[in-house]
Amino acid sequence: MFEGFSWLGTQGFVWLAIAAVLAVLWRRPWLFFDVALADVAGQLISLGLKQGIGRERPNVAYPEPRPLVHAPHDGSFPSGHATVSFACATVLSFYAPRAAPAFYLLAAAIAWSRVYVGVHYPLDVLGGAALGLGIAIALRWLTATLRRSRPVTRAG
Repeated sequence: MFEGFSWLGTQGFVWLAIAAVLAVLWRRPWLFFDVALADVAGQLISLGLKQGIGRERPNVAYPEPRPLVHAPHDGSFPSGHATVSFACATVLSFYAPRAAPAFYLLAAAIAWSRVYVGVHYPLDVLGGAALGLGIAIALRWLTATLRRSRPVTRAG
């Protein structure tokens, strides 16, 4: 089961699919754009931190038991799956607060799956979750600031 969650969280595709469906149903195209931005930001920032920190993955430090999925060759901290999942879940929660528990439950399952399958330590996913929350909040602040700073145009 957790192997499936690990696969589901790859590259944030599940979050983009959820965002696409909601954007179409609710006729809010910006919802998809905001989730896609959180996905890309989460991937880039977590990758940069992984390269800078260089923490060895558990499957490298402990060859047994073998991971249940293909183990990436980059660093372990922070978990990219957790970062992207929590960033996207948070952005989606801004649009649909009532669905926030479901979004965060899915994000937590994806994040925990990376520990379960043997490619991350628990601290990697906790760090990724915190990073993802921070990214989503920063993006929300940035977009709100940009919207407020646009000049008002009057017709007529």
